[in-house]
Amino acid sequence: MPVATALKVEALSKDFHSQRKLAAALGVSPAQVSRWRRGRGIDPENAERLDLLELVMSSLLRLYEPETAEKWLFGLNPLLRNRRPIDVIRQGRPEELLGAIRQEQADSYA
Repeated sequence: MPVATALKVEALSKDFHSQRKLAAALGVSPAQVSRWRRGRGIDPENAERLDLLELVMSSLLRLYEPETAEKWLFGLNPLLRNRRPIDVIRQGRPEELLGAIRQEQADSYA
């Protein structure tokens, strides 16, 4: 069963310590995030970004403490041709991002 958008927003808001920071990460207004949390509709493009961010954060939190996961998201990443993972999320490029996370996981278990 799919997870409701409102639950994803609530969980990610906790990960980012506020709805405002979550909105900034997604490149949307805080009012949009607030509407999504109240169960108002979300457009397909932002729904995809939210899903990808949720997947990335859950993967990163298995490897790192929350602060380190956030730094990984916002820092330049050589596995992504020195782009920031959050920008790759905003561009809707899951394949590249998931490949970088798999590489991080492989390196951490090596």
